[in-house]
Amino acid sequence: MSTEIGTRVGKFVWHEHVSADPASAQEFYGQLLGWEYEVVSPGGVDYTTISSGGEMHGGFPPAAEGTPSHWVGNVRVESADEAVERAKAGGGNVLVGPMDIPDVGRYAAVMDPQGAVVAAFQPTGEGQLGAGVFVWDELVTSDVDAARAFYGDVFGWTASDSEMGEGFTYTIFKRSGDEDVAGAMPLGEIPAPPHWLPYLSTDDVDASAARAGELGATILREPWDIEGLGRLAIVEDPLGAVFGLFKPLG
Repeated sequence: MSTEIGTRVGKFVWHEHVSADPASAQEFYGQLLGWEYEVVSPGGVDYTTISSGGEMHGGFPPAAEGTPSHWVGNVRVESADEAVERAKAGGGNVLVGPMDIPDVGRYAAVMDPQGAVVAAFQPTGEGQLGAGVFVWDELVTSDVDAARAFYGDVFGWTASDSEMGEGFTYTIFKRSGDEDVAGAMPLGEIPAPPHWLPYLSTDDVDASAARAGELGATILREPWDIEGLGRLAIVEDPLGAVFGLFKPLG
């Protein structure tokens, strides 16, 4: 195991857009954020990856007709099988796997007890995974306390709370070494079931949100600032998958 891979255990390292129309999704994000794509064929099955800055950051797996469109984040684990067993013990449901992806690794997708979907990924070899396109992951859930326990058991995360004002508490998940890896917040003004929300990097949140609207997306929350952090917006793409746009301060 390389040092790079070993030090990423507990972090989100890959993101997948799941829909029955990956070609339309690719066109949308390519026009919105300038993503390029590369087709790889692990095990002889074509898989379109997100390429930016000379690195791969995620992909577009095929899905059955009628599958609700959504983003799935993959968390690096030492053992996908052990992560699945911990998820089942904590009340989660196994949706996919554990399964081997030839020359890539071992993968499983699970649904937490509140209904949010996340994947456990155990890579093979020393392949590098890109950073800087997906910049944050946020769990929006009906039960933050239950989520703290579940993800603590499955991924070994700890959690701390930050008071954001006006009675709003934001939870930060941390991996070993006290490194922030994700956030969690209660379901609120956005009408949706519990889900994981990825934030995508952009140089101009306002311009990207406007462009997303032009491309057929729905702006669920108009751009706003979080003091000391940056500018954000929440968008539902034309296929129904929800994501955030983010530009840090500075």
